[in-house]
Amino acid sequence: MRAIVLLFSLVLLSVSALAAGPLRIGTLAPKNSLYHRQLLEVGEAWRTAQGGGKVLIYPDGSQGGEVDMVRRMRIGQLQGGLLSVAGLETIEPSISALQLMPLMFRNWEEVDHVREKLRADMEQKFFDKGFVILAWGDAGWVRFFSKQPAATPGDFRGMKFFAWGAEPAQHEIMKSLGYTPVPLEVADILPAIQTGMINAVPSTPYFALATQIYSSAPHMLDLNWAPVVGALVITRKAWEEMNPAAQAAVKAAGARAGDNMRAQARREVDEAVEAMKKRGLTVTRPTPEQMKAWRKLADDLYPRIRGRLVPADTFDEVVRHLETYRSAKGKS
Repeated sequence: MRAIVLLFSLVLLSVSALAAGPLRIGTLAPKNSLYHRQLLEVGEAWRTAQGGGKVLIYPDGSQGGEVDMVRRMRIGQLQGGLLSVAGLETIEPSISALQLMPLMFRNWEEVDHVREKLRADMEQKFFDKGFVILAWGDAGWVRFFSKQPAATPGDFRGMKFFAWGAEPAQHEIMKSLGYTPVPLEVADILPAIQTGMINAVPSTPYFALATQIYSSAPHMLDLNWAPVVGALVITRKAWEEMNPAAQAAVKAAGARAGDNMRAQARREVDEAVEAMKKRGLTVTRPTPEQMKAWRKLADDLYPRIRGRLVPADTFDEVVRHLETYRSAKGKS
């Protein structure tokens, strides 16, 4: 009798593992990077708790750009993705407030504060649209890498900028301010800058180092233009197909991954810059007068961004949270 019960249990376990199907997760993050390793750990937590199953992590943008990955999730070719706002906003536009408001955030403490204020409502919006957020991460501040030295907004007006291929509204805003966007996928950045198709790239230092962008764009402006914020999402369908133990394990692994990604990414900003400087990167720090010009540019951008790139109500909510936070800290 015990042998029959044991055999029946093994059969059920095998069927459960097969029914779950493979867990496929895509990302633009480079292979063996911090982000790739964290995804492997989340996948292993799922596999163990689910009682087996195949986990496939696709780094390096091998599943296409982030918009492509969201499309693949919607049709079931992928079950998850580690995405920046560029991909996440195609699911829920209000998340753009965390990344598309340049010079709005002064430090990571402000980013964390606003994200926590928005978090519960944002996660519910994603759930209602068929996605579950497992982890919140970030990847450093956007800095400007260019072939020629540049310190002011005017210095960049003659340059051709990398721009996400699926963001026409951003392209129009850039053009209205006298800049030249060149829509591309991330995988095309390095060959484009090598051939002169573009000569300026907004990028985090870590990504510039990992992809060797700095070798062809050896000048970096030390200006924290905007944080690169992201999240690990899976489809609600994949989530609901997991057994309760797998859901709990994946949720816990996702929370750990988010903590690790945020903590290490912030440390790696300075480390990446130092590593690139040793290999020839030139860093330009804006003077106080030059910073005034950048803040004026940001002020000119906000009316164009509000209601177009960032929903007006979310834009205003971010501003309110920052004003309250700074007031409590005694900062204006």
